[in-house]
Amino acid sequence: MLTIKVLGPGCQHCNKVEEITKTAVSTMGIETQIENITDTNEIIEYGVLSTPGLVINGKVVCSGRIPSQAEVTTWLADAAMDVG
Repeated sequence: MLTIKVLGPGCQHCNKVEEITKTAVSTMGIETQIENITDTNEIIEYGVLSTPGLVINGKVVCSGRIPSQAEVTTWLADAAMDVG
């Protein structure tokens, strides 16, 4: 199972990143756990200074912008291969 974290204060950009991610996960049919991280200190611990951010299995894959669904799909596929 992949662990996905959406980093940010819960703004519309963060919600869009979560929506894109959920669509990619659904399309791929993989098992994931998606968590929203809104605590500023925890976000900074990931080294993310500009939100929204996206973390897959502990690795920051994007920050400061909204990624495309194709990008998210690629990152998920790469992470799934690393897991298993």
